[in-house]
Amino acid sequence: MATTTTKAPRPARTPSLTPTFVSLKLALLRNGLRQSAGRRAAYIASVVVTLLFAALQLIGLIALRGNEHAATLVILLAAVLALGWTFMPLFFPSGDETLDATRLVMLPLRPRPLVRALLASSLVGIGPLFTLCLAAGSVVAVAHGTAAALTGLVAIALTLLVCVALARSVASANLRLLSSRKGRDLAVLSGLVIAVGIQVVNFGAQSLGRSGGLSRLDPAADIIRWIPPASALGAVDSVSQGSYATGLAQLALCIALLAALLTYWQRSLTRLMTSPDGSTLQAAEPTRTRARAHGLTRFLPEGRTGTVMERTLRYVWRDPKTKAAWVTSLAIGLIVPVFNALQGTGSVYFACFAAGMLGILMYNQFGQDSSAFWMVAQTISTTRDAYTELRARALALALITIPYAVLVTLVTTAIIGDWRPLPEALGLSFALLGSMLATGAWCSARFPYSIPQEGYKNVAPGQAGLAWISIFGGMLASALLCAPLLTLTIWLHASGNDHLLWLLLPGGTLYGWAIAHLGLRFSAPRAAARLPEILTAVSKG
Repeated sequence: MATTTTKAPRPARTPSLTPTFVSLKLALLRNGLRQSAGRRAAYIASVVVTLLFAALQLIGLIALRGNEHAATLVILLAAVLALGWTFMPLFFPSGDETLDATRLVMLPLRPRPLVRALLASSLVGIGPLFTLCLAAGSVVAVAHGTAAALTGLVAIALTLLVCVALARSVASANLRLLSSRKGRDLAVLSGLVIAVGIQVVNFGAQSLGRSGGLSRLDPAADIIRWIPPASALGAVDSVSQGSYATGLAQLALCIALLAALLTYWQRSLTRLMTSPDGSTLQAAEPTRTRARAHGLTRFLPEGRTGTVMERTLRYVWRDPKTKAAWVTSLAIGLIVPVFNALQGTGSVYFACFAAGMLGILMYNQFGQDSSAFWMVAQTISTTRDAYTELRARALALALITIPYAVLVTLVTTAIIGDWRPLPEALGLSFALLGSMLATGAWCSARFPYSIPQEGYKNVAPGQAGLAWISIFGGMLASALLCAPLLTLTIWLHASGNDHLLWLLLPGGTLYGWAIAHLGLRFSAPRAAARLPEILTAVSKG
């Protein structure tokens, strides 16, 4: 009797995740454009502008072909490009929905295929296309010969893959941060980082223009050409010059970094998709919270003054809008005097920007409370209560502004190298601060406006006029209040009494304190009488 054997059916081959994820990325883009005409127009406009800028960059890089400093420029450009890919996901976490890998937690996906699929889908978008254009233009600028051209093809792929892997690995490692309050703080502060970066680039470009061009950057490029992904473009330049071993070593560095990034990304995804988040963990112990609070308040005055100061300082640390305003003022107050001093066009009097920028924060004190101001309003029943409230807020601002103004003035003076005007510059800074505390308290009571808690707007719709009157009117009034001290400063210089200029430091300090005290006294009755109007104005956002 013949026996028949049946073979077990082969298990169905698991389809590759890569085509699926690429199609999902395209579907996300397509469906996003279908939501509204405004979003579609904004996306198309951004694509057109990006492609136009990329085309101009490509043409400029091709025009550099044959220039002796072309390699220096493209290597530094690759380093800047990599920095942008590394940190932009932290500042704009909502720019790409596929950054959030926690949406895939419930799916039975293995980390290694998932990394490959996410890497492939990450190559779809405006950013990768822009990077590809810059990498291609850089290779054309420095590649000479067949071997260099072939190396350039590898360098283009490596540069693009390393940039994308950098962005993805950093985003995966910080995904809990990006979805938290601190992540939203980073998004609010991103404009400041970009503005500071533009100032640094502008300062660097001016310095290069005065000192002979790109030749000053050659030493930096000699170091950066060994740092991936710039090392990939450095390899093209090395092969063009006949240094094949050097070029191979630079390519090997870039490949090693790519492998390390993919490994780190895979481990981050594994940890992210298997470890509990903050919603499943117990809250911090109350005793630790009380200990931190005690550590903050033990240096502040007792009673209402210390309580209000603590609340104001906690706003600075915890509220995204308040934090953004403070960090912006701190940065600009330092950048303007220091950068001008470094360029040789500054003066020690520019250090007054430090006190002036932070003094602006005194305006609209009640608006930063938003709808929570009703709780503060319940504690204000007399003019004395209003005065204590305003004074405590002014003291909290002065607690940071005074040492900061001293520091900026010292740094500016040290860069300039002339210490004689230091006392008068500090005196003018303190007088300006006192004047802005006075006018800021009055404008907070007279022209309050709401600050929206969501989005990037700092003024609620319909209240822009109040904000302009409050800030610019108050700044003009502060300048008028400082006129006596400015007049005294000019007279001492004009009359040749330079030996008396040191008196401006104690004089400016006393003058600023007196003006601030009078301004708070004058503003308190108005704040107490207008509590309902203030509450209505600041609650509109």
